[in-house]
Amino acid sequence: KTISFLRQVYPELSVVQKCCGKPTKALGQVELLKSRFASLVRDIKDCQVDEMLVACQNCYNMLRESNEFQTASLWERLPSIGLPKEVRGKALGSDVVFSIHDSCPVRDNSGIHDGIRWVMNELGYKCVEPERTRGNARCCGFGGMIVPANPTLAKKIMDRRVGEMPTQHIVVYCAACRSSMLMGGGKAWHILDLIFGPVVTKSSMPPE
Repeated sequence: KTISFLRQVYPELSVVQKCCGKPTKALGQVELLKSRFASLVRDIKDCQVDEMLVACQNCYNMLRESNEFQTASLWERLPSIGLPKEVRGKALGSDVVFSIHDSCPVRDNSGIHDGIRWVMNELGYKCVEPERTRGNARCCGFGGMIVPANPTLAKKIMDRRVGEMPTQHIVVYCAACRSSMLMGGGKAWHILDLIFGPVVTKSSMPPE
């Protein structure tokens, strides 16, 4: 649904759904990282893009660090292109108050933080901030591939982060963060589920 919407804005949109190799970087697998990232770069060049628009924060950082392509975050771009007309204000009647968990790889990018809050406001959802948010947001417990390396510590960090949330309903904009919030005992939705999915209420259960 995201791709379909973006094609209305950018008719010549190409789509690449492929890992950038960041997990291999976190594990120190340097040669594997080189081959995976090179494969992604080849695919992107094959699409002859003017700009990469990414929804993943790790991909955003990897592509910007490479200087191969002009790169922007979907969350920075949505305030300028707008949301589909049919979803604006759809959640004004919802009884949920969402806590916002920010992705730690983009702690220093206020444009992404602002974009996420703009989307939530456009949808009509009420939101609150945890004490550690935006530029000082804590890791969700998935960073640095800690889950396979030290699952016990990872679970401890997940539980701590969920415990910091003012409400049990949590909005995230990263797939790994959503997994962490769920494993930490929270009720977590990816923001794309909120945009294109049904309106969430207190009785709603997050997607499995």
